[in-house]
Amino acid sequence: MSSTWALAALWLGLALIASLLSIWLRISTALSEIVVGTIAQLIIGAMIGSAMLGTDESWIKFLSGVGAIVLTFLAGAELDPAVFKLKWKEAATIGFASFLLPFLGCSAAARYLLGWEVMPSWLAGVAMSTTSVAVVYAVMIEFGFNTTEYGKTILAACFVTDLGTVVALGLIFAPFTLKTLVFLGVGVVVFVILPWLTPRFFRLYGNRPSELETKFLLLCLLGMGALASWADSEAVLPAYLIGMVLAGTVGKDHALVRRLRTLTFGLLTPFYFIRAGSFVSLPALMAAPSAFIFFLAIKIATKVAGVLPVTRLFGSPRGEAMYTTLLMSTGLTFGTISSLYGLSHGIIDQDQYSALVAAVIGSAVIPTIIANAFYLPRHLLPESRPQSASTRSHDTIQTIPGQAE
Repeated sequence: MSSTWALAALWLGLALIASLLSIWLRISTALSEIVVGTIAQLIIGAMIGSAMLGTDESWIKFLSGVGAIVLTFLAGAELDPAVFKLKWKEAATIGFASFLLPFLGCSAAARYLLGWEVMPSWLAGVAMSTTSVAVVYAVMIEFGFNTTEYGKTILAACFVTDLGTVVALGLIFAPFTLKTLVFLGVGVVVFVILPWLTPRFFRLYGNRPSELETKFLLLCLLGMGALASWADSEAVLPAYLIGMVLAGTVGKDHALVRRLRTLTFGLLTPFYFIRAGSFVSLPALMAAPSAFIFFLAIKIATKVAGVLPVTRLFGSPRGEAMYTTLLMSTGLTFGTISSLYGLSHGIIDQDQYSALVAAVIGSAVIPTIIANAFYLPRHLLPESRPQSASTRSHDTIQTIPGQAE
């Protein structure tokens, strides 16, 4: 077990370094963790060997996967039903535009400009069409936008975009089978029952030191995640839906949400973001950067072309519209999942996979840095939100509610 403890200490040490860098550089913690993962893989791989970071260890994969699931659930739980009813047209239109144009544009670019075959081109379009709920939600939490109407609308738009990605991946590459039908049937039953069962269950047995609420939610999330994986879908999709249907219950229980955030941001998501960053091979990208740069540029360009006019149509000022567009340009979870699906099923080869994953992870970092540096809508920041010393000095970053400053 000594090697396991040492590896765990290494990963949490990297997470601590990433947190310090996020404070010093005034960037999102999620982005600093991705960068730290990329650099750590490069340094440790050169000095000792790439296997020493342990990214393929089963327990690291598990913590990383649970981190993505719970983070996605929290993003769904942050959706305010009242805001969603009021802003559903805007969220649906932004989300659909964020999916459709990058999907078609990147597919066409891969086919006609890079000369990829038809199916790999469609796979590239799917991978590049995504918006990272994980990254966007982390940014929303960091700056406090998750409590605002603006932030809730963006999170709803992210769901629409990734729903389009999942549907496209399923329709093009994954045949509709009996497993899919079972998953959909069970999902409908669960999503109908949970809003009725959860508040009653919590009222009877909750608010105890045993943290029954957390155990119940993890049971639902991992159970539906297992069923989704069995049906050749993705575990994070039902997690987002469960979060949405429980937004009126869990989302309003601020103490429970705060405890879940502590578990998620303190332990789980560092494994997810650092592991995601470790997949990027800097030497390989430096040796053949053209495909990576190509896909990153096409994705951002098509996102801007699709999302910016829509946000302007709904009356957003130019700076605010650009901030929304850049956040919708991020990618991570579904992009890497789609790329890995293509590689494991022989749709794309290793070189194509590397280019896609690097572009996906690059899109998690570059648009967000630009957005926060040049387009941060400070006028939308919650006025009652406590500010850290760095915020008072630089007006650029906020702390998570409930955490010590």
